[in-house]
Amino acid sequence: MSQPVTLITGASEGIGAELARVFAAKGHEVVLVARRGELLTTLADEIAAAGGKTPMVVALDLVAAGAVESLAATLAGAGRTVQYLVNNAGFGLIGRVYELDQAEQLAMVDLNIRALTALTLRFLPEIRKASGGVLNVASVASFMPGPGFAVYYATKAYVRSFSEALAEELKPAGVKVSCLCPGPVETGFQSRAGMSFTGAMAAMKPALVPAAEVARQGYDGLMAGRRIVIPGLVNKALVWSARMTPRAVLLPVLATAQQKKRP
Repeated sequence: MSQPVTLITGASEGIGAELARVFAAKGHEVVLVARRGELLTTLADEIAAAGGKTPMVVALDLVAAGAVESLAATLAGAGRTVQYLVNNAGFGLIGRVYELDQAEQLAMVDLNIRALTALTLRFLPEIRKASGGVLNVASVASFMPGPGFAVYYATKAYVRSFSEALAEELKPAGVKVSCLCPGPVETGFQSRAGMSFTGAMAAMKPALVPAAEVARQGYDGLMAGRRIVIPGLVNKALVWSARMTPRAVLLPVLATAQQKKRP
């Protein structure tokens, strides 16, 4: 018989690592996936030392050709079947689209959208059979356009839309689908995106929700069957105000805000 597991992508650091800790603490056997195997191994050892089931580690670039099928074969060979899928892997790039590298921007689309969708489609039969769930990590960015961060915001809008539709489709099957939409969280995301926690970003720190709390709320939201999870009152207010503000007013405000996040 296959052992049901929780598959977590982008688990090497930040929110992904915290989600792995939360799921493991709740008794789930987790499979950690990311490119940097050494960080995954360190996290797996930490989880095991804390009394959790020893995680399976898979060092893998999810945008590489055949990556999803390779992952599925690895899990099947290890006698593991996916009950919960956590699509956390992703990255952003701040800057105007005509200034940023084209290949990097397309790689962002491949990881944030294509890989997430491919993983969901590939493991959905197993998830449905186990009456499990899918937790997709998006962002408050998914509720608004993002001049100066355009492709990233657009990819997260896809993730939220896909998640909400999937939640409705899978409800009769008893499968939970939640979309976690955090605001800025101080992790390795910022350095990869070309952002700096100085100036305007530093002023936001008191309102930031720590990655561990984001992960806890994401887990609780998934298990409660909540379609959208927005950690933090400030982030909830931001989403509400973005929805209420005319785009002609919102766009230049967001453009200025993104400019201030650049080093």
